Amino acid sequence: MPQASPSKTLGAVTPADFEKLAQLRKMKALALGLLILMAIIFIFSFSLQERYEWLAYVRAASEGGMVGAIADWFAVTALFRYPLGIKIPHTNIVATKKDEIGAGLGTFIEDNFLSQEVVHEKLSTISGARLVGTWLTTAGNAPRVGDAIANIGLGAITVLDDEDVRELIEGLTRRHLIDPVWGPTLSRGATSFLDGGHHEALIDLAADRLGQWLENNPQAFDKIVSGQLPSWVPSMLDRFIDNRAHHEAVRFVRAVRDDAQHPVRGTIGTFLRELATDLQHKQSLIDQVEAVKHDIFDSPRVRSLTESTWQAAKHALTDSLTDPTSELRVRIDRAAEDFGRRLLGDTTLQYKIDVWVMGVAEHLVGTYRHDIANVVAETVQRWDAREAAEKIELQVGKDLQFIRINGTVVGSLAGLVIFTIAHNLVSPLFA
Repeated sequence: MPQASPSKTLGAVTPADFEKLAQLRKMKALALGLLILMAIIFIFSFSLQERYEWLAYVRAASEGGMVGAIADWFAVTALFRYPLGIKIPHTNIVATKKDEIGAGLGTFIEDNFLSQEVVHEKLSTISGARLVGTWLTTAGNAPRVGDAIANIGLGAITVLDDEDVRELIEGLTRRHLIDPVWGPTLSRGATSFLDGGHHEALIDLAADRLGQWLENNPQAFDKIVSGQLPSWVPSMLDRFIDNRAHHEAVRFVRAVRDDAQHPVRGTIGTFLRELATDLQHKQSLIDQVEAVKHDIFDSPRVRSLTESTWQAAKHALTDSLTDPTSELRVRIDRAAEDFGRRLLGDTTLQYKIDVWVMGVAEHLVGTYRHDIANVVAETVQRWDAREAAEKIELQVGKDLQFIRINGTVVGSLAGLVIFTIAHNLVSPLFA
């Protein structure tokens, strides 16, 4: 099967590739120009050397230069294709040995770059925590962290399916809030609340508010009392009873509010403790609480609650993550910068993070170094043979052209030296 000719662009795609292609063509033209120059000098000196004896040295130098240039052109060309399309053995090396080159490159990377010794030595010479801290405290970098976190968050919100999230929230709500029996939990909470004396503050608040209402709304209180009296009671007696009842009610509420040892307080505390005990042990009360709970949180209401909760959270998160000036984004930026300052100032934290990073890196390298090397080998194996040769030539071809240029120069010098030695030392011996 004939070897396909190389493409004119050598697979160049990016602007950097085309820049390398231009440099490669320039170096090829220079190498070819030197070969042509040697050929012209050779023709000129060869034709006139009998008339001008010193041109024999020029001929020898140009002759050696041509030989060196042609030999090195052959050597460089043989790496990437068949010279002049002729299938000479051991040419077109990159294409024919592509798989072996890929395997060798993978092994080289595995042994020389991914060994645990190399990774350990490299990481032990740097403090990744200090570098991160310096970067985070540099102006403008903390907001970049905030931008990255915001983009990740927005991406996650976009990918998440609303129905799946609703079902997840509903499932978690049922499992952790609705399905567990509330009685014992409420009992423990109430007992802890009472043991801490927190109910006294509620009694103070209730008494104070009730006292204020009684003092500010005597007419409303009078209507409540008067409404309970028979219609035949005289109006004068009615007003006397209203005033007396209002006065006693205000005095009673003030006494409860001002006297920490008032019997009503003890009665309320006893009632609450008995209620807490019944919630723990009285099955009929526990069943009543469960019935009320299930009546409140029936399935349609739970579904509506979870849906509205997710939609509200979604909109709030989206707005906060999108707006760089939002409280959430500002806090993220501030947290990143504060973390950077702590990294710089806390050597103990630096050491812990560096040791942890080193351990993780060495574990990953030890576990996956062969897989990473295989990625290189398999990638090269998947390349088309001609395309692989072109890719490599595009990357290193410019430097290889120096071999041709050096071959021309060294060949010229070698030819000149050999001719000089042969003409002045060897020829007289046989004359």
